[in-house]
Amino acid sequence: MSAAPKSPQFWIRPEIRALKAYHVPDPGDSIKLDAMENPYAWPAPLVDAWLEVLREVELNRYPDPGARALTERLREAMQVPAGAGIVLGNGSDELIQMLALSVAQPDRVILAPEPTFVMYRMIAEVAGMCYQGVPLAEDFSLDLDAMLRAIDLHQPAIVFLAYPNNPTGTLFGADAIETIIERAPGMVVVDEAYAPFTDATFMPRLAEYPNLLVLRTVSKMGLAGLRLGLLAGAPEWLEEIDKTRLPYNINVLTQASALFALEHKAMLDEQAGLIRAERSRLIEALSAFEGIRVYPSEANFVLFRVAEGTADAVFEALRARGVLIKNLNPAGGRMRDCLRVTVGTPDENARFLAALEAALAAD
Repeated sequence: MSAAPKSPQFWIRPEIRALKAYHVPDPGDSIKLDAMENPYAWPAPLVDAWLEVLREVELNRYPDPGARALTERLREAMQVPAGAGIVLGNGSDELIQMLALSVAQPDRVILAPEPTFVMYRMIAEVAGMCYQGVPLAEDFSLDLDAMLRAIDLHQPAIVFLAYPNNPTGTLFGADAIETIIERAPGMVVVDEAYAPFTDATFMPRLAEYPNLLVLRTVSKMGLAGLRLGLLAGAPEWLEEIDKTRLPYNINVLTQASALFALEHKAMLDEQAGLIRAERSRLIEALSAFEGIRVYPSEANFVLFRVAEGTADAVFEALRARGVLIKNLNPAGGRMRDCLRVTVGTPDENARFLAALEAALAAD
């Protein structure tokens, strides 16, 4: 039976109707350890100083369309090489969308190892492109041979490499990434969303590879509410990609707030250091649980695998005890029996571990 005119079934593309919207659960009163956020709030005097800055913002005026002052501050804060171009986005999600739109044709491919950030696939499909996932190795390391075969076969317009990877926390080998950059016919986007929690980066190497772009965000620094991302790379690429950017995409409050926050980057870096230290303690504590496999992480979260068939029950038991983490088991495949916990404050982590111990005992 055909769809009736004037209905969404008639006009909306089948690929869109087949998608499921990105779901963010309501945490309620739970400790929120599911979204890779920085758990540390600003001290009250800094909040007061920030609010004074916002008093001067002219909400009746459009923002600087190029966010010039903020761009230069970000170039310094994220150590973007002098010769590289920069485009800002409303979060890294918008930049991923801009990248896809700039090359979108029905027969073109976006390629990434999997499991990885779900927005690569979702945005490829929204843009009307083909998406090709390449399975990671059993330990979630990069299967370089499989990646190279897929590149040769599909000739992707874009290869996305999350570095470190989400949701696994693994850091792919730099040598393997270099080989992929050299082999790929199109752009290779190294997504460094979790840069505050690792010393590895390809940002200083932009000049070495004409097809390399590096994606960053301020979200994991402790500024997730601002929705601000940065794409850096050769100007000839970014000049074209920038044409897909909607005018005034970085609003006045984000520009003013990010400029203020980056004046206090030392505090944000200190918080990242606390998270790194807590990550080590959390991995050590999780590794002591019988029947749990913990994976190495260079991000601000830890992936772990529970006994076969118990992930859903453990997740619900944790939620019943007031702790919300991420249940990856419904995704199936390599994520079967896996849960992911964001590194919180020492108190939050202790409460999570206590709740996990109780949940495993009940199970």
